[in-house]
Amino acid sequence: MTVSLIISTYNWPRALYLCLDSVMQQSVLPDEILIADDGSGMETRDVVRHFERISPVPVRHIWHEDRGFRVAAIRNKAIAASRCDYLIQIDGDLILQRNFIQDHIAFAKEGHYVAGSRGIITEALTRKVLSGEITSLSALSRGVRNSNNALRIPIAAVLYRMLAPSRTPRSCNMALWRKDALRVNGYDETFEGWGYEDTELGLRLENSGIRQRLMKFSGIVFHLHHDKASREGCPANEQRYMKSIREHRTWSPAGIDRHLSPAGQAEIFAAFSPAAALGK
Repeated sequence: MTVSLIISTYNWPRALYLCLDSVMQQSVLPDEILIADDGSGMETRDVVRHFERISPVPVRHIWHEDRGFRVAAIRNKAIAASRCDYLIQIDGDLILQRNFIQDHIAFAKEGHYVAGSRGIITEALTRKVLSGEITSLSALSRGVRNSNNALRIPIAAVLYRMLAPSRTPRSCNMALWRKDALRVNGYDETFEGWGYEDTELGLRLENSGIRQRLMKFSGIVFHLHHDKASREGCPANEQRYMKSIREHRTWSPAGIDRHLSPAGQAEIFAAFSPAAALGK
């Protein structure tokens, strides 16, 4: 299979630089890197151009105008632009452990999407990472708050996947097949502002028969500390999510189809063909 790494970002070029630098150090590289940019300025563009020059795999900058928090829309645009079978999604404020892509590839399974976890690092440790004083992180690093999310233990990852209940997916560490994203029409772009757009996507995937694989002790990421985004839009997004639950939705009426070429529209149609329904 081929793999796209989709990195969401907004106006934090130093964090994005460190994130992309950790991608360059992966034991296995993705086939392409898509920067899903929710309207950042020139400094972010300069970071992306730097990695376009040095990366051994294609790096593409998917950008739209800054009109508020529209991460659902920019992720849809990146998915539409993807040329690969499998999509790994992260945020641009994450530092990846060197086996992150390798672990995700090993975890991928047809008919499933993956919900990963993250190690959260303190403000003090984040300052040291951003300044370059600290250049590597582990579960034992002083300032990693939930170190159990930063331990890479492959055998424990298998056992946890088999025994743990499902949980709310976080798009900061999530993976799915592109055909499954098209099947549910991607993210619902009526979700603007922080919250629930990834939870609602997971709901529609589950309603469509796409099951969750929970990844812990594998696919390790470290989340840089930052101030919380405004929660102003959260109540309205929660109501949209609750409506999706009530209506047992499998499809977003405001989704990825608006960003697809005619060929991409045909892919969505194929996802609902009788052969696809039978798993052929």
